Amino acid sequence: MSDRILGGAGLALACFYIWAATIIPDSFMADAVGPRTFPIIIGAIIIICSVVFILRPDPEPQWPAISNLLEIAGAVAVMAVYAKLLPELGFVISTVFATTYLTWRLGSPILGSIITGVATSVGIYVVFRLILGLSLARGPLGF
Repeated sequence: MSDRILGGAGLALACFYIWAATIIPDSFMADAVGPRTFPIIIGAIIIICSVVFILRPDPEPQWPAISNLLEIAGAVAVMAVYAKLLPELGFVISTVFATTYLTWRLGSPILGSIITGVATSVGIYVVFRLILGLSLARGPLGF
């Protein structure tokens, strides 16, 4: 039953998402594909996945213990704080903290989590900012 509820919620969300994508205004610098195509593709994928959940549900799941639900809530809180601090601290610093915490909670030793956080943040920055030239939130240090 819970898979069908999730599928129905996903279907409703995907329909809203596609509708919202159709009202994105064209930019004066629009490319041949336009700004609506990617969100519509994502919405279509969510629709397909939701229909699979509705038509082929798994047996009733065994829900995690309350301690695991608190871990999930903590991860959601970290992502909310990440989104809030991203404009103030910038992409690199915010991503280091969020990635370090999340990998630590997934079971990595703290030193490994710090290394992963720094490597992930710098790696994404290099690819998206330096190679692809995309804009990322700048922090107090200018990057």
